[in-house]
Amino acid sequence: MYSATTRDIEVRVRPFYLEERSDPAESRYVWGYRVTVWNHSGEFVQLMSRYWRITDGTGHVEEVRGAGVVGDQPELDPGDSYEYTSGCPLTTPSGFMVGSYTMRNAKGETFDVAIPAFSLDLPGERRTVN
Repeated sequence: MYSATTRDIEVRVRPFYLEERSDPAESRYVWGYRVTVWNHSGEFVQLMSRYWRITDGTGHVEEVRGAGVVGDQPELDPGDSYEYTSGCPLTTPSGFMVGSYTMRNAKGETFDVAIPAFSLDLPGERRTVN
């Protein structure tokens, strides 16, 4: 489990390898990741957009930006949490992801919340996330 907290918004990530969707002979490795966003702050927030920086085992970087997550822009009152699962294919057997969510509060102010860096490694293998 990986965790980061920004302005009392906690983001937890648990990655897992999807062997049934992967095909190493074709250089296709697929991971899923479950994200939980906890609003520990005293204010309403809405997750407006996401940014991911995905780095494969060769150092190739792909950046992904978009509205919300999995087709949703969740609203979180103080004490609420939101959980979703998504996935990431790579052409290498390892890599890592890091990113941020842009949140908006009830006053219309926007701010970024860190998504912790997490590694994508085949079971039994482990790299250090820089």
